Amino acid sequence: MLKKILVALTLSLVVLLGNYAVQSAAGRSRSGELNQKAADAPTGTLQKMIVENGSVTMDLDLNQLNGINSATQSLQQAHFAVGANSFFPILVFNDQLRGPVPGSMALIPQNVPALPAALGASLKQLAVEKLPSGQGADLAVRDGNTGFTFFNIQGHQYDYNPAAQSLAITNGKLLISKELANAMGRPADAGAIVGTISIGAVMQPIQIDQLVKGETKSMVMPPLQHGIGPKAPTLIPGPDVIVGDLEDVDQLDNAVGTQVGLAIGTDSCNNGDQPVDWFALPQTDHPVVPQNLYRMSAGATNDERFEQIGQSWVKHTFLALQDTVCGTCNQSPPCNPGPQLCPGCSDPYVSGLNGDQNQITPMVNEGSTLKNQHITFP
Repeated sequence: MLKKILVALTLSLVVLLGNYAVQSAAGRSRSGELNQKAADAPTGTLQKMIVENGSVTMDLDLNQLNGINSATQSLQQAHFAVGANSFFPILVFNDQLRGPVPGSMALIPQNVPALPAALGASLKQLAVEKLPSGQGADLAVRDGNTGFTFFNIQGHQYDYNPAAQSLAITNGKLLISKELANAMGRPADAGAIVGTISIGAVMQPIQIDQLVKGETKSMVMPPLQHGIGPKAPTLIPGPDVIVGDLEDVDQLDNAVGTQVGLAIGTDSCNNGDQPVDWFALPQTDHPVVPQNLYRMSAGATNDERFEQIGQSWVKHTFLALQDTVCGTCNQSPPCNPGPQLCPGCSDPYVSGLNGDQNQITPMVNEGSTLKNQHITFP
């Protein structure tokens, strides 16, 4: 009996020592891997950039596009400008392009030939989109409002010039999508090549991170070039609400403990070429204005940490006044001034109005109010 107990204890001790040895070796291996990964982690400058402005050229074979059987091509060029500040992001690390991430650039027609009805109806709202992975194509030409895909883009090349902060996309082949082929009544034409596309864009950084061995040590968010004011560029397609000006800041009530109620006056601007619905409550077809407060802190110059220190409910817009803070205000039909904010026009809300508790609600209830509106609050 004693011999059995000694054998059992010995076996147990061997198992424990074996497990300890395996775990120690695994621990050393993981530690080595972690150290190696830390040593291999990148150090440098990572920029996230979007389009400041640009141009797009499509060379279209109208015979192929219109389903005309012909041995010769009928090439026509379609020229577009790219909407200012289009959110088509790319990542650049140490001046080397790492690639685009999902986003889109709005296309503004400049000189475009007659196109098939299905495509021509969406001419003023076309966009080039970078698609998520697994979509069968990297880029596509779509209706920016409905998401209808006209062309998939394949075979293109990206080229980034860090000195000019410019992006070129060349040699892209335009393939008819299944949606367009079906809409034209020619489903067998899906995948047919009907032309090429080239894109040139000036990029601007919206976020600059300094990395040390993979860890973000600092972050800067440069101001965008909004194109607001007398020299504003062509309004982008569709409705586009932006903040054109911050009027004032006001403390609306006494402090409660460590909390203080603040509100900021804003001028909302329609930087698009279509009216924006501005219907008052109880209707929900209107933009809402959220306000948040941040501060920079830490370090010798208080610029090492970006902290959010306040969050608001949302202000419901109503009765759009057609002011000119953002440039030329166009109140021509089909815009209905008042229930709508017309292209190029602005609508002011002083801080007292934005902080009026009779006209604000929690943000969680606001999903429906953003329907069919492009809201930008930089």
